Amino acid sequence: MCRDAESGPISQEVVDHVVDHKALMQEALEEAKHSPPKPSNFCVGALLVDLETGEVISRGYTLEVEGNTHAEQCCLIKLAQAYDLSEERVGEVLPPNTAIYTIMEPCNLRLSGSLPCVDRIIRTKSKDGTPAIKKVYLGVKEPEKFVGENKGRAKLEQHGIECIHVPGLEAEILKVATAGHQN
Repeated sequence: MCRDAESGPISQEVVDHVVDHKALMQEALEEAKHSPPKPSNFCVGALLVDLETGEVISRGYTLEVEGNTHAEQCCLIKLAQAYDLSEERVGEVLPPNTAIYTIMEPCNLRLSGSLPCVDRIIRTKSKDGTPAIKKVYLGVKEPEKFVGENKGRAKLEQHGIECIHVPGLEAEILKVATAGHQN
């Protein structure tokens, strides 16, 4: 169950009625198309969404923000900048039923040494210390091309963050995500 601070529990059925998960994943896929194709990155798009209203709070794509940035990271950085907060404190301004939609399973290891997106999601806490991002909707599992098997989904679930696969766009996602890679 999702929780609403004022009106109590919100069932998954209500969330599913308000939010079109496939349409939001398609929107995240459109973000990914803005990512510059490179042989060393996946082109990923992500959205932070208020599940109660379906409103997109922030959006991002790989390499949108300066540095070797991932889509989920860009969503958090841009929202933090909008509120003049550090990325670590951005959870304080997120609605109580926030989810992230990402076309690819968030990374659990960064070869660059940057903080992995899984750890960024986990550290994003509400003012009361609970996870600010309650759910991760993903389009595909991360291919094992760069870092081997990604165990990020299990790590998120160990921290009470539900991971949900949104089916139906896998072929298109992989085509966009691997742009710039040799076949």
